[in-house]
Amino acid sequence: MTLAPWTLLKPGFIRFLVSGGINTALTYGIFLLLLMAYSYIASFTAAYVAGIFFAYMMNRFFVFNHHQGLKSILWLPLVYVLQYALSTIILWCWVEKLGLTVRLAPLAAIAITLPVTYFFSKLLFQHVDRS
Repeated sequence: MTLAPWTLLKPGFIRFLVSGGINTALTYGIFLLLLMAYSYIASFTAAYVAGIFFAYMMNRFFVFNHHQGLKSILWLPLVYVLQYALSTIILWCWVEKLGLTVRLAPLAAIAITLPVTYFFSKLLFQHVDRS
């Protein structure tokens, strides 16, 4: 399965973007609040964990309106662990190597990792017709 350009026009991808936008707003708000008291890595990690739970619910009931049972439940955290690892590297490079503002780093990480997350989420939640 590939992510073809016309995939971006499909309702599933639009719903993924909408739910991702809501999740981004929620987790970014948590990040900014925690950033007042903790390091950017600790703040990002805590906000990210909260976002995983929200993402599962949104993917399950809004984006794909389907799941593949235990497979979705067990593998989704691994998708987000992969995204978290990539995002943390991006955050670190953004702040430590490029010297850019910490407040925008999570948004850059999300923008860069979005295609990877969509691809794997689609594998876990899309309905597979086995007839």
